Parts: sequence; C-alpha cells; structure tokens
Amino acid sequence: MLDFAFWAPVFGGGLVAGASGGLLSVYIVGMRIPFIGVCVAHAALAGAVFGSLAGLSGHMLMLPAMGGAMAMSLALGLADPRRVRMDANIVMGLLFSITMGLAFLGFGLFGVLGKNDAEVRSLLWGSPFCSWGDVRLMAAVAVGLALFVIIFAKEMRAILFSRTEAQAAGIRATGVWTGFLILTAAVLTVNFQTVGGLMIYSLISNPAAAAFQLVRGNRNAIALSMLFGAASGFGGFAISAMTDLPAGAVIVLVSSFIVMVAAIIGHFAHKFRRPATDR
Repeated sequence: MLDFAFWAPVFGGGLVAGASGGLLSVYIVGMRIPFIGVCVAHAALAGAVFGSLAGLSGHMLMLPAMGGAMAMSLALGLADPRRVRMDANIVMGLLFSITMGLAFLGFGLFGVLGKNDAEVRSLLWGSPFCSWGDVRLMAAVAVGLALFVIIFAKEMRAILFSRTEAQAAGIRATGVWTGFLILTAAVLTVNFQTVGGLMIYSLISNPAAAAFQLVRGNRNAIALSMLFGAASGFGGFAISAMTDLPAGAVIVLVSSFIVMVAAIIGHFAHKFRRPATDR
C-alpha cells in the first residue's frame, strides 16, 4: 500500500524542481547558454566538497554549495564581454575549468586526509527522497524566479534578443542579467541534492528544447516548458524512488524522451502545415 505521507514530498519535490527548471530553461536555451548549468553546478559541487572537508554534513552542505554557485553567477554576470574581450561562452569555459579542478582536487583531498567522501559523491547523482522542508525551500526559490521574470519581463526579452544591444538601448542589462544568474544559482543549488550535480543540466535544457519544437512565442514556450519540466521531474523522482535508481540519471532519460517525442510531433506538424505548393 502506498504510504502517502512518505511519497507526497517526493512527488511534490519532483514537480517543483521540474517546473522551476522548465521556467529557467526557456531563457537559458533562448540565450543559447545551456552550458551555464554545468558551470554553476560544478561551482556548487566544489563548494559542497570543501564544505564537507571542513566538517559540514547533511543540509549544512547547501551553504558552501550556494556560496560557490553565487560566486560563479556574480563572476559571469559582472564580466562584461566588451571589457574582458572574451565571448561569454569562453568566460564560462574558463570558470568551469577552475571549479571542476577545485571539485576534483577536493575529492582527492578526502583520500589524503583519510575522510569518507560518500556523502559528497551522492551529490553527483541525486536522491529523490526529500522532506516538506526541502519542497518549501524549492518552491520559495521557484516563486522568486517567477516574480523576477514577471517584473523584468521587458528587460529579459531584450536580453534574450541581444545583451549587447539591450545595453546600447539603455536597458539595465548588467543588473538584470546578474540578478537572473543569481536566481539561476539558487534554483540549481536547492535542487542540487535531489537531482544531482552532474545531471541537473538536462532539467534546464531539455524542457525548453522540447517546447520550442511545438510552439512559438515566449509565453507559450514558458507554459509548455514548465509542463515538460514538471513531467520530467515528477516522472524521474517517481521511477527513481520506486526502483532505487539514481534520480538524476532517470530525469535525464525521461526529459530526453520528451524531447524526442516533441521533435517527432513537431516535424510532422510542420510538414502538414506547409501549403501544398511548398511540398
């Protein structure tokens, strides 16, 4: 018999994690910077690793993880491509290299210091088991992201088109962009322990990739991407919890399956929409 009290936060966490990832996904994919998820996740992982080395454990690891993710987001947000003379993707690649090096250096130090790294390694793959406290935190950050994109809807649309041209038009692009990256760090970090540091990339890229196959327009894409994200998170958490498989890996497969189905549907829908003279 299904224990509702036990499973309810698991399913709730999957829905919230997926929906917030889907909302984030539209802007990250729209800006063609999905690699940012990998960068921020590795920064959070590096923070968690060194936090564990310092003696922290359990939910306390979220503090250094959040610190690492926030530091990465601030560095990316304040790095003006025109001043550093490097493309944003190159800056992300450099910062990713640094944080990845720090994370795996930290893993190496566990052996040197004779400490157990099992808890930190579990962060790589994720675990669906969460409490209502975890779900409330995930929901609070998701609401913060939603309010941000509503309040700064005009600025976000301009940045989606071109951050450089948005700045030239007098829009507070740097401040809004940095704020968005900080919220990105918060969303990724609060979902870090459940989805997994190596797998969370799919939750902020696949939902929008599927949505853009089927609809046009920012609002439609957001709605469908959040739906696909929620389905990926809910399905991934449910399958993981019932089979004891890694949550992140299952979410990757579920979200990738949704992208493939959406691509097939989108292909045939486009084919049938074309006028007969174009065939």
